Amino acid sequence: MGLFGFLQKNKSSEDGFKKGMSKTSGRLAGGLSALFLGRKTIDAGLLEELEELLITADIGPSAADEIINAVKDEASRGVLKDPEKLSLAIKTKITEMLTPSVQEEAPEAKPYVILVAGVNGVGKTTSIAKLTNIYKKDGKNVMLAAGDTFRAAASEQLSVWAQRLDVPIVRQPDGSDPAAVVHDAASAAKSRNVDVLIADTAGRLHTKTNLMRELMKIEKVVSREIEGAPHEKLLVLDAIGGQNAMSQAKTFNEAIGITGIILTKLDGTAKGGVAVRIVNELKIPIKYIGFGEGMEDMRPFDAEAFAEALFASPEK
Repeated sequence: MGLFGFLQKNKSSEDGFKKGMSKTSGRLAGGLSALFLGRKTIDAGLLEELEELLITADIGPSAADEIINAVKDEASRGVLKDPEKLSLAIKTKITEMLTPSVQEEAPEAKPYVILVAGVNGVGKTTSIAKLTNIYKKDGKNVMLAAGDTFRAAASEQLSVWAQRLDVPIVRQPDGSDPAAVVHDAASAAKSRNVDVLIADTAGRLHTKTNLMRELMKIEKVVSREIEGAPHEKLLVLDAIGGQNAMSQAKTFNEAIGITGIILTKLDGTAKGGVAVRIVNELKIPIKYIGFGEGMEDMRPFDAEAFAEALFASPEK
């Protein structure tokens, strides 16, 4: 099975998406039902209320406007006449907007180096553990680098996960140079013939310029040790953050050029639509979504399943 064979669509993955998206889908499904009640035609008033509903789910003004324009176009051409079919039209458009987020096959690189960034509290350490679990299930041997040397006990927490998952970890005392830790890990990964090296970085406040520079330093150091590395730069975002998550994504992307997003805590918010906003406005793909604390509660992103889950009725 290829490295990203987990992307194959199956019922369990669809159920997982729907479970994790239940708060968002409850708002959207309920809102759509209320909008369509008693309406026989698609008029300007319905479209205005629909756009407002999409924005409240944190899909964002730009993405909402694009969705509404697509609906208007279909309605004007006579393709879309029945308000009750609007949900399908919207899901189709959102799937189209998110499709570039489908994960591509990883390039042939060994070790394959992943830098993981994100502010404190977004679930970064847990996401690294879940990501490690995904790669291990695909038969890859993984090494971790404890590059968050600023936060007290961050290295210890990652070490606990490394022990549970039975993977090696490279760490140094708190306060050490993060770039030196990642450099040592890259060197060790090469010598031990490791398939995947996942490097944690400090939970940087996105307003701290000096810490962003440190992240750029780590990127340069690892690129000198391993040609083409880092091959992936993943940013962990908390879906609950809404607009703040967008701000973080913009800042990190400007600093190091994020290649993908891990969107966490979808089970705790009705604003899961922020995924659509991120892809639409920043053109950064969603690579994984997370919900819950279990090892299986993070999955590779599936655009069609995500769009379906956005509008699933609560009882489904």
